[in-house]
Amino acid sequence: MMKQFFSPKTAWCWLILVATLVATPFLLTHVACNAATNLQGSPAVADELKPTTTDGLIGRLVALRMPREHISKHPLDETISQRAFDLYLKSLDPLKYYFYQSDIDEFKKYETEICKQLTSGKVDIGFEMYNRFLQRFDERTAMAEEILKSPLDFTVHEDYVIDKDLVTYPKTKEEAFDRCQKKVKFDILKLKADNRDFLEKKNGDSEATNSSRARAMEDPITRLERRYESTKKRVHLTNNDEVLELYLSAVTGAYDPHSSYMSQTSYLDFMDRMGLDLEGIGASLTSEDGITTIKQIISGGPADKDGRLKIDDKILGVAQGKDGELEDVVDMKLNDVVQKIRGKRGTTVRLQILPDDGSGLKIIELVREKIELEDSQAQQVIFEAGTKNDGTPYRVGVIDLPSFYLDMKAAERGDRNPKRTVTDVRALLEKFNEQNVDVVVIDLSKNGGGSLPEAVELTGLFIELGPVVQLKRTDEPRARPLTDPDPSISWTGPLVVVTSKFSASASEIFAGAIKDYKRGIVVGDSRTHGKGSVQAVQPLSRQALLGGLNNPPEYGTLRLTIQQYYLPAGTSPQVNGVAADVVIPSLTDHIKDICESDLDYHLPYDEVPSSNYPDFGYVTPEIIKQLQAGSERRVADNTDFQRINKNIQTFIEMKDRPSIPLNEEAYNADRARFDADKEEQDKLEKIVNSSSKIKRDYYLDEVMNIAIDYVQALQEAGFTLKKPTSPASRSSRIFL
Repeated sequence: MMKQFFSPKTAWCWLILVATLVATPFLLTHVACNAATNLQGSPAVADELKPTTTDGLIGRLVALRMPREHISKHPLDETISQRAFDLYLKSLDPLKYYFYQSDIDEFKKYETEICKQLTSGKVDIGFEMYNRFLQRFDERTAMAEEILKSPLDFTVHEDYVIDKDLVTYPKTKEEAFDRCQKKVKFDILKLKADNRDFLEKKNGDSEATNSSRARAMEDPITRLERRYESTKKRVHLTNNDEVLELYLSAVTGAYDPHSSYMSQTSYLDFMDRMGLDLEGIGASLTSEDGITTIKQIISGGPADKDGRLKIDDKILGVAQGKDGELEDVVDMKLNDVVQKIRGKRGTTVRLQILPDDGSGLKIIELVREKIELEDSQAQQVIFEAGTKNDGTPYRVGVIDLPSFYLDMKAAERGDRNPKRTVTDVRALLEKFNEQNVDVVVIDLSKNGGGSLPEAVELTGLFIELGPVVQLKRTDEPRARPLTDPDPSISWTGPLVVVTSKFSASASEIFAGAIKDYKRGIVVGDSRTHGKGSVQAVQPLSRQALLGGLNNPPEYGTLRLTIQQYYLPAGTSPQVNGVAADVVIPSLTDHIKDICESDLDYHLPYDEVPSSNYPDFGYVTPEIIKQLQAGSERRVADNTDFQRINKNIQTFIEMKDRPSIPLNEEAYNADRARFDADKEEQDKLEKIVNSSSKIKRDYYLDEVMNIAIDYVQALQEAGFTLKKPTSPASRSSRIFL
């Protein structure tokens, strides 16, 4: 979440408060097993990275600020150093696949030295460890490529260990080779199974593109050879900014999992995401074996209007302007390709395209425009469900809210009406009132957080005067409430809030306040993510300026936790999350390692005294008991939920297994037993992309059934709901 204090004349001193579910940037966590070795040793790396003077200065600025500004006030001592050492190793080699044990033994001398060096303006440790990673990465890639050239036996009974707690760093070349061979065999088996599943599913499907069919029919070994070589090239394109970001984020992450260092590029991306505003061609890109590929065409953007770009077209080159030289972007990092295609509105970019339809290379010229990311904004659909006493259906207004967004750039320019959550949702609620909606559902199941003022003001659309959240630093005697000062209410009817374990921070503030006020019910996963902290995002240039430097360069941005927040009743979502009133079975409720309690070095749970707030009384223990019982009866009789419950049990069993069989027959049987893995992947993709339109399915049907039961329960209990009041006094209030 975010709060801004901004003056255009003193832009260097602005401060943003954020509390979003944004992970520390693990740059290489998803790097494939690509790598190789000829000898175990320490030969020089050809493209060895070396820290610059500026890198050291940035490290010192971080070292000065963290112990002073972080909520814990923890000194930059050996404890932080040891934690940072551990986190950095995990970010480079999470499965203990690349480094040898001898590397770790050698690095151990740095375990208590990181903070000492950082205070002195040195970041050499981070670069030395990263260069060793590059060396081992190349060795494993060569090893994997060698293995691919040899016959592989998939009839032997052996396992590939996937439990990170059971894996150890290889001690010898032979042990590393054995591990790599098993990883290669796993990659081949997975590709073969994925291709087989795709062809079975897409047989006769007109939406399956030429390239997707070709990939599915390609020899897995050929594809892996190309993937390994392409990944190696991209890893070696890593620059100083990226290594520094990874290293310093390990230091900040040693304080808590939501503190991080952002390079200038990462910061600008962060601001774009918060404002749902980009300038470019309006296409979502992905990288497939080193080739940038069109994944999605954004409605209304230049690419959509032009009509020539299609899904799965390949981008081989990019040129700036009408006459700029075409630059080859094959095997270039996706972020770099994106930066070349993005640009100021009104400027021209030319793309060399290999169309998926096989029509041959072509050049497409597009003029960049401002792209409205409409799919990431609040969306609404009115569904009809159930039957009233008069025989007519209930009208259920569903609002999908993927994030609490706020266009900070527009606000900085002095725009009094920037794109923001509250404005959009208020307009949707007004439509619901006009169209006689009976109950409103706010879906936050994909919402990882966002702007703090937006969370406070959004809550204010459903309540009268009162505190929404309490903020507190460790050095403050008591918590400070942020209140909704406007007595107007945009929606006075029954309210249902849908959450999941991916609902975090701003989502937890909204859901928690609605629950404390007994203004509505919370349904979904058993609990939310459990993030109860607030971060400040501040350019390090300001710190340099205060230190006496004139016109300091852009030193990136520090994102550090400065406060914890508490709900009106004084409890905190920290660690425990916000519990649902009615739990609906879902695979997301059983995915491990996604909640705050699973993250390294999370802040502890605590409480503050309850604030004084009104009780709407729209929720009682009797109503909750009645709603849960009704839902459980329906779920028990629903074939979709029966399948989900069965998959959940298998999912738990499979996720707890320490290894995967590499015998092909056993692997295929194992995979066939468990189809929920694909279902989990689909759910995760939907949550990560946050761009799906609202679709009615068995889960949403159950949410609406609960909502209708809730309406009936309120009527039976004799509740008289208030009429909406004018929101006019809210319209000009942009910041708290």
